[in-house]
Amino acid sequence: MDVSTDKDVRKGNAEYFITSGDKIRFFFEKGVFDEKGEFTVPREQSLNKIGHALHAYEPLFKRVTHSAPVQNLCKKLGLIDPVILQSMYIFKQPGIGGEVSPHQDATFLFTKPLGRVVGFWIALEDATLDNGCLWFIPGSHKDGISRRMVRTPKGSFPLTDFVGREKDYDDKLFVPAPVKKGGAVLIHGEVVHRSAANTSDASRHVYAFHLMEADNTAAAHRGAALPFPLHMKKNAVILMQPAPELSVAMVLSAEDPLHLHDPFDIQCMWKLLLYIYGAVDAENE
Repeated sequence: MDVSTDKDVRKGNAEYFITSGDKIRFFFEKGVFDEKGEFTVPREQSLNKIGHALHAYEPLFKRVTHSAPVQNLCKKLGLIDPVILQSMYIFKQPGIGGEVSPHQDATFLFTKPLGRVVGFWIALEDATLDNGCLWFIPGSHKDGISRRMVRTPKGSFPLTDFVGREKDYDDKLFVPAPVKKGGAVLIHGEVVHRSAANTSDASRHVYAFHLMEADNTAAAHRGAALPFPLHMKKNAVILMQPAPELSVAMVLSAEDPLHLHDPFDIQCMWKLLLYIYGAVDAENE
């Protein structure tokens, strides 16, 4: 007899997420299952994202995350001791890819001092106004953060809570940032950004990861704001090594800046489909 409750399901989902910092796990879009648990969309279009340690355990993503162009850009940004906090493959599925509400990454990846986190957002497909490109409020990174995510006491539910609250933002302040396939967007940890739902018939695949400047930085960990508290303690955080000098323009404006599409794009998508269909055990590979 099934005696599980809605709270049990929600708690299980929360635990699955909160313990994903050193694993490769899969997160579905809302509404892709019916009341019997059957898919309402094709399986390959059911995922919202895969995360949060692709950079640590999946060789293809690891290679790109620690590639020479990325390392050189870190040097150009003046980073001394950059470490990888998390990585994600985001699908933004056609027609059902959900809205991401306005937020600041430092709310979830809190550091002291602030300003030590940067997101690398690499478009594997064109990101357009129709399929859910990023939108930013220019200059909002200068105003600090209005809330932080914190872990709740052990044994309590929900597993996380917020200190403070997200501000209400005027839609007129947001500026779109469409990006061509192969382009990269660098996201300051405190800039306010969002993306709309994907109402088009085209997906918007992205590989994204976050870096933290570890030099003279205190990152929130156990019992504090970092969503993945064990992440700083395990080998999912890997120091980036010095790289040969390369032009920043390779990362920001070249047609294929990180050489993603051949073989990276094809191989990764094939392997992700294997994961979806159960042919590969991602966590134990």
